Amino acid sequence: MAEKTAPKHDRLQDIEASLSNTEMFIERNQKKLLMALAAVVVVVGGVLAYKQFIVKPKEAAAQTAMFRAEIYFEKDSFNLALNGKGDVEGFLSIIDNYGGTKSANVSHFYAGICYLQTGKFQEAIDQLDEYDGEDLMTTSMAMGAKGDALMELGKAQEAIDQYVKAAGKNENSFSSPMYLMKAGIAYEDLKNYDKALEIYQKVRKDFYQSNEGREAEKYISRVEGLKENGGK
Repeated sequence: MAEKTAPKHDRLQDIEASLSNTEMFIERNQKKLLMALAAVVVVVGGVLAYKQFIVKPKEAAAQTAMFRAEIYFEKDSFNLALNGKGDVEGFLSIIDNYGGTKSANVSHFYAGICYLQTGKFQEAIDQLDEYDGEDLMTTSMAMGAKGDALMELGKAQEAIDQYVKAAGKNENSFSSPMYLMKAGIAYEDLKNYDKALEIYQKVRKDFYQSNEGREAEKYISRVEGLKENGGK
C-alpha cells in the first residue's frame, strides 16, 4: 500500500512556519548574534594584523641577522658566529631576540655545530636538542652532530644510537654510510665486534659505491682479526 504524503499546501505551511521561527529567533537574539560576529571579525582581523605587522617584520629582521652570522660560520669563525661582533648578531642573540621565528629555530642548529667545533660538547647537545628539524637533511645532520658530541663526552652507546638514527633519517649515499661507519667505530671502542662487523658489512653491501663502502672491506678485515685474537 502506497504511503500517504502530506498535501503540498501543508508542506508549504510547515516551511513558512519554520522560516518564521528562524526570523523570530534572529530578531530576539540580534544583539547577541551581532556581538558574536563582531568578536569573530576582531579575532580574525587581529590575527591577520599580528602576522602582517609583527611576525613578518620580525622574521625578515631575523633572516637578515642570520645571514650575517652565517658569513662567520662559513669562514669557520665559530666563536664570532655564536656571539657576534659589533652590530653583527650571533646565533645566540638571534635565538634570544627573535624567538618563534624560523631563523631562531635554525640558529639552534648552527649554535650546536659551533659549540661542537669549539669543544663545548654539552652545550652543543643542548642546542641541537632545541632544533626542530626544517628538513630531513638538517635533521639527520643534527642527530649526527649530537652523536659526535656524545662520543667526546665518553657516551659511546648513546652516540651510536644517534648515528644509526641519523643514517636512517634521510638515507642517501653521502651521509648514511658516513654515520654508519662512525657507529661501527664506536662499537669497536666498546669492543662489541659483532655489532661493528654487522655495521661495516651493511655499508659494504648497501653503499658500495660510496667512499665508505669502498673502504669497508678494510674495517671488516680488522674486526674479523680482532675477533679471532680475542679483541687484542
